[in-house]
Amino acid sequence: MKKVVLAYSGGLDTSIIIPWLKENYGYEVIAVAADVGQGEELAPLEEKAIKTGASKIYIEDLKEEFVTDYIFPTLKAGAVYEGKYLLGTSFARPLIAKRLVEIAKEEGAEAIAHGCTGKGNDQVRFELTIKALTPEMKIIAPWRIWEIKSREEEIEYAEARNIPVPVSKERPYSMDRNLWHLSHEGADLENPANEPQDDLLMMITPPEKAPDRATYVEIEFKQGIPVAVDGEALDPVELIEKLNAIAGANGVGIADLVENRLVGMKSRGVYETPGGTVLYKAHHDLELLTLDRMTLHYKELVAQRYAELVYDGVWFHPLREALDAFVNVTQQTVTGTVRMKLYKGNCVPAGTKSPYSLYSEDLATFSEDQVYNQKDAEGFINLFGLPLKVQAMMKKEAGLK
Repeated sequence: MKKVVLAYSGGLDTSIIIPWLKENYGYEVIAVAADVGQGEELAPLEEKAIKTGASKIYIEDLKEEFVTDYIFPTLKAGAVYEGKYLLGTSFARPLIAKRLVEIAKEEGAEAIAHGCTGKGNDQVRFELTIKALTPEMKIIAPWRIWEIKSREEEIEYAEARNIPVPVSKERPYSMDRNLWHLSHEGADLENPANEPQDDLLMMITPPEKAPDRATYVEIEFKQGIPVAVDGEALDPVELIEKLNAIAGANGVGIADLVENRLVGMKSRGVYETPGGTVLYKAHHDLELLTLDRMTLHYKELVAQRYAELVYDGVWFHPLREALDAFVNVTQQTVTGTVRMKLYKGNCVPAGTKSPYSLYSEDLATFSEDQVYNQKDAEGFINLFGLPLKVQAMMKKEAGLK
């Protein structure tokens, strides 16, 4: 019997995909569940997958690899999609797909299947990773080919095959959670005019309910990578978990945006990224202290392109790898400590220091100094402004306004 590897979450979609694959392709189905810090209890999935028809299931702990190989490179790049989105779902998908490919090769499977819909970005992210890593692999996306068109039809399909369907009341939103973030889409959020409901947030305390006193947190970076919080050295997963708790309690990290999906449509989402928001702001503040003007400004251009590559699912593209090489050179002096002040949703710097600081108090002071000769500024302005002066003279002579 030929084999297919299925990206498995244990939800309704992937639960019915198992029998569907067996019925329509005659495959042996191998389920793969990836733990990227979604906070769910993954152990029951083994029994559920087997009862639903899978021959075996892999439950993979990918949290540390997620942080070190995907989150931290994107953080160092300063990549933010459309000014708000910190790419939580985007860079989790290539990691999961990479593991699917590895297991498919180990098992000798001829195909990989996923439960992504034909409207979303995730189908692209999964499939581009598979194509990049194993171009000969067959890809099956049931939502693009089966006759099922609604959740009600999914439930009917499951009940006809004695597949248990959760009867507990579910939140009306489509959510994706991992160590970095929690996203919310659908239901009342589909109308951009609607303010998010009070009970929407799950990782973050609503800012108006956050403590009335500011919380200070100190983050230490080494070459652009966060390594300690409040003087305590932490491993990558622990560090993000700790910052999630601190920032979340202070209402920090809510992003509400209408974004441009890769597949052509706009969608509205609310993202909770508490620890990530603090890290991005602290990292940028440290770069302001340690990077020269030309490098900093060019890096901002790179950050936008990097964000698009991650969002579009081309993590394994040579351009992303080449941009990493540039970013890593810029991070050689991004070492130091940033103190952040968190208060009711706000996150602002409260002091930055680095052994590689380019800030000189002797040069910047408004007091008397012996370093900077202000008379030199006149010649600089004359030369820098010469093109403007020549253009103005030309317009005057030509009678132009």
